[in-house]
Parts: sequence; C-alpha cells; structure tokens
Amino acid sequence: MTVYRLIQSGDLRAARIGKSYRIREDDVDAYLQDRFSDAG
Repeated sequence: MTVYRLIQSGDLRAARIGKSYRIREDDVDAYLQDRFSDAG
C-alpha cells in the first residue's frame, strides 16, 4: 500500500500498464537517495 500511495501522491514515478504499475529501478533509487540521510 505504501508504494501505491507514493505513486498516487506523485512522489514516485510509475507507468500504469493494464491494471498494474511499472516502476523503473532508477526511479526507485532516486526516490530512496533523496530521502536517505547519513546517521551520526
């Protein structure tokens, strides 16, 4: 459900094909890198 919410809010890019979504690996990596912070 979290991924669907991220897609609906526009935070994660995806393409809808039929009834399912397709997400590029690069888009997932970019999303995670934007939200990652170094500990310490």
